[in-house]
This record gives sequence, C-alpha cells and structure tokens, in this order.
Amino acid sequence: EILQLLAQGLSNQEIARRLFLAQGTVKNYVTSILRKLDARDRTQAALRARERGLL
Repeated sequence: EILQLLAQGLSNQEIARRLFLAQGTVKNYVTSILRKLDARDRTQAALRARERGLL
C-alpha cells in the first residue's frame, strides 16, 4: 500500500496521514522499498515497481 501511494507522488507525511502511521514508520518503509528495488529515489522505485509488475 505504501508503494502504491509513493508511486502516486504522495509525501511521507501524506502517506502517514492516510494510513494512520507515524512519519518515521513511513520513512522506514520507504527506505526499505528503495533498498529492495535497488532504487536511488522514489521516482526510480515507482518505475522499477511498475517494470516488475508490483503496481
């Protein structure tokens, strides 16, 4: 779900509000997503997720 919202261009703060999570929790998840997709930024993560059929 965080990956989908990230791909929509939402900030960590916006994602946290929507999912009722702390911003720090979202930041940790985003960092993990970037690492797992070997992406340098959120845009590249979204592109790689689409390429792999994750979105």
